[in-house]
Amino acid sequence: MSLPAEKKSEFLSGVQRAALLLLSLGSDKAAAILKHLSPKEVQVIGVAMAEMQHVSKQQMDMVMDDFVAGVHNQTSMGIGSDDYIRDMMVNALGEEKAKNMIDRILMGTGNKGLEALKWMDPRAVAEIIRLEHPQIIAIVLSYMDPDQSAEVVKFLPERARPDIMMRVAALDGIPPSALRELDGIMEKQFSGSSSSVAQSSMGGVKAAANILNFMDSSDESAILDTIGEYDSEMSDSIRDMMFVFDNLIEVDDRGIQVILREISTETLTLALKAADAGIKEKIFKNMSKRASQMLQEDLEVRGPVRLADAEMAQKEILATARRLADDGDISLGGGGEEFV
Repeated sequence: MSLPAEKKSEFLSGVQRAALLLLSLGSDKAAAILKHLSPKEVQVIGVAMAEMQHVSKQQMDMVMDDFVAGVHNQTSMGIGSDDYIRDMMVNALGEEKAKNMIDRILMGTGNKGLEALKWMDPRAVAEIIRLEHPQIIAIVLSYMDPDQSAEVVKFLPERARPDIMMRVAALDGIPPSALRELDGIMEKQFSGSSSSVAQSSMGGVKAAANILNFMDSSDESAILDTIGEYDSEMSDSIRDMMFVFDNLIEVDDRGIQVILREISTETLTLALKAADAGIKEKIFKNMSKRASQMLQEDLEVRGPVRLADAEMAQKEILATARRLADDGDISLGGGGEEFV
């Protein structure tokens, strides 16, 4: 990105500031800092660094001055306090994203084997864990980010998926013995060493819902239906926690407008072919009059589309909405061929 010289540092995003700061530190120091970030954070900041072009000395000076001022204003009060660290991480990342990071920082999980999995291709992860006990697989899936876990599940045996997701939903903290066992398994694949561990809050109904949110609708439905045969209450709880396309009606108008700026007209048209009247009206009223009329005309003249294609478009929009929510740009409310 080419930033105008007169642009003030307060208009830069946090990612852009971090990218500029790391660029100023040199490769060795920047690498040392990146080691403490998650794979996704490294990727986002790396992209921002690669996009930086024609950065002026004035811009760099402002970012550095802001950083130095921030550090200077810090005191030793609260340093080393678990509550202080928790508050800081939650304020910086949000409750959901900070949760597992706080576990690793404060509870001493620090499992290099598990961290290494986050950098691997989902198919490779599935190959490593597919022959392990379903409880071990559930712990691994709970540890990773939900979108990556959803990709891993696709490469696991279909008959095993409902049992694994039930175990994810039933997890209520991970005991030290389970994490030590998982460390031992990972040590066979990687060079990481075992460390002392403590109770972690991974897993649960929300974790299962997050993973299923990123799966294809057919796979998602099949897993939930099978879970329902064994435990209808758990299946209902997972469904209640999932954020589905219909939940977009709970997003405020500003949030809908932000989402619409991120998606293509083709994707939106496909998604609305399988949407109810309430969602359509929500979308139409948050577009300009001309854009709304054109979209409604496209929907009227477009022939039948495969339900699978419409649902895929809806998943794409939901993924965009979750990304925007994770970035703090919007707030999400709540949780054979067919043609439409």
